[in-house]
Amino acid sequence: MDQNSFDDIVKRSLNIREKYHELEIQHHGSKWTLEEDTLAFLSDTGLIGRDIMSHQKRWIKKDSEAELEHKLGENIWWLIVIANRTGIDIKVALEKFLTKTENLL
Repeated sequence: MDQNSFDDIVKRSLNIREKYHELEIQHHGSKWTLEEDTLAFLSDTGLIGRDIMSHQKRWIKKDSEAELEHKLGENIWWLIVIANRTGIDIKVALEKFLTKTENLL
């Protein structure tokens, strides 16, 4: 994936989050807080565990392959959103992590 593709993914992710903020305001009178976003991310991360168990035939769940794919994508989306809300450039954070880890190994 080239840089422009990742930039597009980040832009699309943040646009989707803004649409959800609009729905939150409409339904609850306010946007979710950073803490609520993080709790949603953690909940979705936990669901990946069940999807993996189903993928490995250790837990029976209908459409587990499609659900696993969806939750993996959703978790990446949440990481982009949370990074943005904390003022962290996810591209820079990922590059630093990769470089640091490559140098350690």
